[in-house]
Amino acid sequence: MAAAGLCPCRALLSGRGGALRALCGAVRGLAAGPETHFGFQTVTEAERREKIYQVFESVAKKYDVMNDSMTLGIHRVWKDILVHKMNPSPGTLLLDVAGGTGDIAFRFINYVRSARERQLQRKLKNHQNLSWQEISESYQEDKFKLLGDSQVVVCDINKEMLKVGKQKAQHLGYSEGLSWVLGNAEELPFDDDKFDVYTIAFGIRNVTRIDLALEEAYRVLKPGGRFLCLEFSRVSNPLLSRLYDLYSFQVIPVLGEVIAGDWKSYQYLVESIRRFPPQEELKAMIEDAGFLKVDYQNLNSGIVAIHSGFKL
Repeated sequence: MAAAGLCPCRALLSGRGGALRALCGAVRGLAAGPETHFGFQTVTEAERREKIYQVFESVAKKYDVMNDSMTLGIHRVWKDILVHKMNPSPGTLLLDVAGGTGDIAFRFINYVRSARERQLQRKLKNHQNLSWQEISESYQEDKFKLLGDSQVVVCDINKEMLKVGKQKAQHLGYSEGLSWVLGNAEELPFDDDKFDVYTIAFGIRNVTRIDLALEEAYRVLKPGGRFLCLEFSRVSNPLLSRLYDLYSFQVIPVLGEVIAGDWKSYQYLVESIRRFPPQEELKAMIEDAGFLKVDYQNLNSGIVAIHSGFKL
């Protein structure tokens, strides 16, 4: 009786057989949390979060090299298009989620600096009647404010990815207007109505609860703020789709093993792309979170797509 008191299932199973064994298994499954997927595997949400953390902890140091290898460098063009679509002006406050290695943040800073320099040049042209000394003083004063109060906050859940990003920023000379925050996309550590733009590039498919991440994006954006998501999506051309599948499953994991010494992580990344919602389904999810004027732009026949929405 003492053993039965410690485990009621054991006592029931002795008299009821397989049906109750299955029931007890189901009870244990509920205790472990809702089921979801990790690539093509079925796991609990807690297991998925842990596995994804381990993936990016493992690949962090080779992440940028692998991006260049896997996409033949085209990911750089896709990210440029994202920032041009954002079209930030001096004074913009950007939150880049899952942006650990800083690719979007650095592009944002470069874009705003260029816009600010153009503003400065126009200002100087309008001051033709000033003396050389006055022009020089004005130029030197403005030169130190090239971001014009713009700021980008990089938020990532993975410490190793943030570590790599900070090292890159130091090496490339980025410091002004840039900060790094450890945080979860499903529960952002920021106040309501804080940011002008929210970006997430190649990150949202690794979020366990996409609906929660979208709700958080809506919460932290100011009224009038913009949501932008760059992510692998569904290829529209049947022939290209078959070639893309062949490349993804036969080549990318091999590259992962050769370059990063990690076949399994890149196998997961490929599988996660196939499990990710197609363009129209993601559009509907973004609308369900409250965003308006939601649309998307396919790049390279839908290999990736940029989704956009506004908090109005």
